Amino acid sequence: MKMNLPNKLTLFRVILIPFFVVVIMSGCFGDLSKWVALGIFIVASLTDLLDGKIARKYNLVTTFGKFADPLADKILVISAMICLVELGKLASWIVVIIVAREFIISGFRIIAAEKNVVIAASYWGKFKTTFQMIMVIMLIADIDSTIWHYACTAITYIALALTVISLIDYIVKNKEVMKDDV
Repeated sequence: MKMNLPNKLTLFRVILIPFFVVVIMSGCFGDLSKWVALGIFIVASLTDLLDGKIARKYNLVTTFGKFADPLADKILVISAMICLVELGKLASWIVVIIVAREFIISGFRIIAAEKNVVIAASYWGKFKTTFQMIMVIMLIADIDSTIWHYACTAITYIALALTVISLIDYIVKNKEVMKDDV
């Protein structure tokens, strides 16, 4: 399989994930660890923005990209959120809701695929991913300021709300997929 640039960016994002996890969890760079981890996460997040734009602009959309890009996003964000739970910066119940949403959507996609139905990503899902990435960035940065704390809390709840809204939107728009054809 020949890899185009968007697919290479997606693979690069996946490759960055273990480096991010090791740096943020081990503190191997001492006081700089959170900033190195933040840099890795931002670079990985930017590859998500770039791969999609390049794929659409130059008509480089592939079956691999349709599968790997959203999977890479989920692995990146969920890995970061699990690390943030371990570091005491994010409540586990928030991560449980976000991960549950991803399992539900994955189940819908499997059923849709069996029925040869392609379900496009919605704007709600894109907003959800964007706000989850912003949330992770802000929680990693962890700036010692009351205003920053309130902003992090607000962004976290916006990301959580968008997670639930995007799930409801997805289910409502694709409820026909769940009907039996018997």
